[in-house]
Amino acid sequence: MRHCEIAGTGTWLPAATVTFGTHTRYRIAPDESHLDALATAARRALAAAGITAEDVDCLIGASAAGVQPIPCTAALVLEQLTTGGHAAAFDVNSTCTSFITALDVASRYLEAGDYETVLIVSGDVGTRFLNPDQPESFSLFSDAAAAVVLRRTDRHAGVLASAQRTWPEHAHDTELRGGLSAHPASAYATGDPADYLFDMDGRAALLGMMRKLPDFFDGFFARSGLNVTDCDLVVPHQASPAMAPTMLRLGFAEGQFIDEVETYGNMVSASVPFAFIRALEQGRVGPGDTVLLCGTAAGLTANALALRL
Repeated sequence: MRHCEIAGTGTWLPAATVTFGTHTRYRIAPDESHLDALATAARRALAAAGITAEDVDCLIGASAAGVQPIPCTAALVLEQLTTGGHAAAFDVNSTCTSFITALDVASRYLEAGDYETVLIVSGDVGTRFLNPDQPESFSLFSDAAAAVVLRRTDRHAGVLASAQRTWPEHAHDTELRGGLSAHPASAYATGDPADYLFDMDGRAALLGMMRKLPDFFDGFFARSGLNVTDCDLVVPHQASPAMAPTMLRLGFAEGQFIDEVETYGNMVSASVPFAFIRALEQGRVGPGDTVLLCGTAAGLTANALALRL
């Protein structure tokens, strides 16, 4: 076990919503910014932990699409929180499962004794990249942010096991090509505007996920010594309406996993931490429980992390 505990959490959600049938989606207002959303969630997590930004040893940004190419989003969030302190700041990116990757990385630093307190901030404003000509994705995404303060502990709590794997043959099933070196902003005027919008082959992404996940989870449980019934709650990435049937096929019971796709949609990197924080606030899980955070992301990447609260 990598010993660590959650000391505080915070979320941000836009006030504006749109509906697609029975599905509700949250959309950031034109006068709101991605950075403001991340910083708000971070401040709320710090306040819940009873600390300030000066107490943070490391800030990890875990967004799928950052605020700007340089500097890293973590540095920009830190600037919003303090102009002092001593924290290191860097980003990790496994797109929709970035929070799980960041939690994995943070737990290793904490267990090694390199840091005492880590702030993880996730969130995306994916709706600003959506292509209205792709109705499947246009009606799927919501904007949100979430943050967690993680600290070392002597309690029997922390990361029990983790796994991450990528299948590069599916690298282009889900992508946003423009904005960095392949299609820099300077090329926008003469390039294809579609390169600067989210592009998803939903069928290919779904088939890839369904084919790869069974072996991935079998390997995770075999190596960790855990099994499906050890998980008091499963928090999967709320990728699409196909998430729930997929979880049932993997052997998880109905009611064992969170399914809020209809209520909140796909929040990209905020999806897992937002749902996890809601479960904590609702008392659905508490100290001593084992929570499995998991999901798939562009790449195609899969993550699984078992956390003892």
